[in-house]
Amino acid sequence: MKKITIKTEDTGKRLDVFLVDKLPDLSRSHIQKLIKKEAILINGEAKNPHYSLKEGDVLNIKKTEIIEKKEKKLSKVKAADIKIIEDTPDYVVINKPAGLVVHGATHINEYSLADFLIKKYPEIKTVGDDPVRPGIVHRLDKDVSGLMVVAKNQETFETLKKQFKTRTVIKQYIGLVHGQVKLDTDIINFPIERAAAGYKMSALPLTKKGEINLEGKPALTEFDVIKRFVNYTLLRISIKTGRTHQIRAHMAAYGNPIVGDSLYGSSRNKLQNKKLNLGRIFLVSAKLSFKDAKKVKHEYEAKLPKELEKFLKTVK
Repeated sequence: MKKITIKTEDTGKRLDVFLVDKLPDLSRSHIQKLIKKEAILINGEAKNPHYSLKEGDVLNIKKTEIIEKKEKKLSKVKAADIKIIEDTPDYVVINKPAGLVVHGATHINEYSLADFLIKKYPEIKTVGDDPVRPGIVHRLDKDVSGLMVVAKNQETFETLKKQFKTRTVIKQYIGLVHGQVKLDTDIINFPIERAAAGYKMSALPLTKKGEINLEGKPALTEFDVIKRFVNYTLLRISIKTGRTHQIRAHMAAYGNPIVGDSLYGSSRNKLQNKKLNLGRIFLVSAKLSFKDAKKVKHEYEAKLPKELEKFLKTVK
């Protein structure tokens, strides 16, 4: 058991924030779990992670091991698969591989991008609004790959967060969809809400009984055709909003679900996906543009992964 007595200079600090410095090998989310499991006590009593420390408080740390170490062995994706595009004092731009979750959750027991970030940049542990998502201001689905920007300090986090909220960040994707898309360009304007099942989203009609549908959240997806095949269409896709599964739900509702996506689309499409055996969703975050805290604009582009380039040569 480890014992720490709080000194005058640490008075007023949050319990979990204070312990990030005292237990550098543990993430803030790990520490919060220990506090909630009563593995860390204050004056012999259980407190919450937000507890404000007082001079003379005695912290008793009974154990520091929880399930996280086991979780990291369960993912097929390794740290070496995560490509760093640019690393600055304020942010890092990475190319996330398919198969990697962005951050953990109570139902997710695998290595995540957040784990990678905390190990490579320990200072990032206290950046952001949630210790489970250190420095993370946006996300990509597990089986989607491509560009992401992560803040390395709070000022940059707030700057990026505001840009994503005001929709001034440019996010462009490359996706292959089932079927031939008839129009060269179009805007999909279907509201989105969480489906009854809870694990997927539903794209709703824009109007209901002749009036604007007020259900769900507004969502805009714009696309233009890059190339048409006999049975597929390659699209350049831009999202004006950042709803969960937005592109996937919108393209399925439009009648052209993303190749490899077996959560959305018709039974026929899902059967096709099974035969194709792509092993991921054919959707890539290919372009990302934003401004840093000094209002300097930065733009990044990524090529299609080799496995998708190879797959494109086989489709008809």
